[in-house]
Amino acid sequence: MNLARQPQHAPPRSPLRGPALPIGLAVTAIGVLMSLVSLPSAPADARVPPEPRVVQAVPPVDVAATTAADPCAEQVVRDAIAAADDAATIAAFGGAESFRAAVAAGNAPCIALDDPSHVWVVVNKARPLNPVDFAPQSLAPAPVRVTTGSGQARADVAAALGAMAAAAAADGVGQIGANNGYRSYDLQVRTYAGHVRSEGQANADAASARAGHSEHQTGLALDLVACAPCGGIDAFGATAQGAWVAEHAWEYGFIVRYEAGATGVTGYKPEPWHVRYIGPELAAAYHHGGFHTLEEFFGLPAAPDYLH
Repeated sequence: MNLARQPQHAPPRSPLRGPALPIGLAVTAIGVLMSLVSLPSAPADARVPPEPRVVQAVPPVDVAATTAADPCAEQVVRDAIAAADDAATIAAFGGAESFRAAVAAGNAPCIALDDPSHVWVVVNKARPLNPVDFAPQSLAPAPVRVTTGSGQARADVAAALGAMAAAAAADGVGQIGANNGYRSYDLQVRTYAGHVRSEGQANADAASARAGHSEHQTGLALDLVACAPCGGIDAFGATAQGAWVAEHAWEYGFIVRYEAGATGVTGYKPEPWHVRYIGPELAAAYHHGGFHTLEEFFGLPAAPDYLH
């Protein structure tokens, strides 16, 4: 018996059939044919809309968080401090607002707010001067009419006062004068004691600073009066000069230190006549930031009363 495998013959092709398709092509063809079959479509309103794309908002960059923890480590800051240049120091911090923010956040250990040799010193009932009997190195006569014997201020403060008074006169609001400027530690002892004798301790503390706690002792503060003729300090707030100073003093580096409504922070009754020089850079930041006390400006606690 011949066991050799006989050749297999494919069945004859039907004349109606084409060449056999591979399985993959056949499945594709069937899918195409089915897609051509007309089927009733669902109503348009029954179709499920695509899921909306959710866009995650990118939070703004927190500039404060990216600021160096200690700007005082920067060489440019150290150089400005070594040169005793307040304006350069503020600029080295990146400007007045950056300087203020760093100090308020406690990130500026090289800035001493109790050092009266700098325009940023803060002296109040809880923050005495350091040293307590401090006296400015440079004093100059105030270039305005002065109604007392205390007619001096730091040289830069006197120059700024002259520019402010000239601008007020040019705006037609009248002449600005000064009741007093710098008062020494010893003079402040006598001034405060006089208030105690005439008004009692509580009233004296609301109107006059104890020696070592007075802004006048820094040479950075002045009490203003309206002149032609010159009136008293108590009348200044109701004058055209007083209104002009309240609006424009910041342009010359001054702030009105003891505003109405701030007694709970400063410890003093409102004094629209008492201006304090902090320099044009810080004064602009103070004004544009809407601040009303230096304590608030530098993030310090209120100081309505003496600690002892």
